[in-house]
Order: sequence, then C-alpha cells, then structure tokens
Amino acid sequence: MTKADIVSEISRNTGIDRATVLATVEKFMDVVKDSMANGNNVYLRGFGSFVVKERREKTARNISQNTTIRIPAHLVPTFKPSKVFLEEVKENVM
Repeated sequence: MTKADIVSEISRNTGIDRATVLATVEKFMDVVKDSMANGNNVYLRGFGSFVVKERREKTARNISQNTTIRIPAHLVPTFKPSKVFLEEVKENVM
C-alpha cells in the first residue's frame, strides 16, 4: 500500500477531501521524522513505537580491496509494532 492508497482509503471512509487528507498524512510524517531526527521516540498506543536506536561502532571488511574499515557508531530509526498490532497481523495472515 502506498501513501496515495492510504490517502484514498481515508478519504473514501471519512468523506474528507483528498487534499486535506494528503496534507494531514504528510504533516504526520513530518512530525514523526522531525521528532526522531531530534532523538525523540514516538509512541502510538495500539499501533507501535517509532524508536531511535544507537548502533555501536564496528569493523567490517571491504572484500574487493581486502581491507578492514571502521563503521562509526550511528543512530537508526526503527519501528516496533504493538502487541495488538502483531496479534492482528498474525491472525489475518494465516
């Protein structure tokens, strides 16, 4: 499902025009991105959590040049679904 599909579905189910729904969805995504970029987590009860996790520094191999490189510690965004979300997906998939 794409963002356009989500906007169409919400618009169809609520009767709100597509432009308003699109602006709302895009603003929601901006708020989540900005919050996570500032190191804050976003918790949506019954849906899940958008969490910023720190990856430790590690060494890796560049196989083509046969050298070792250092990958510095960095932050990555992750999503952890809620238990309710997981259960609903498990029930509907099988």
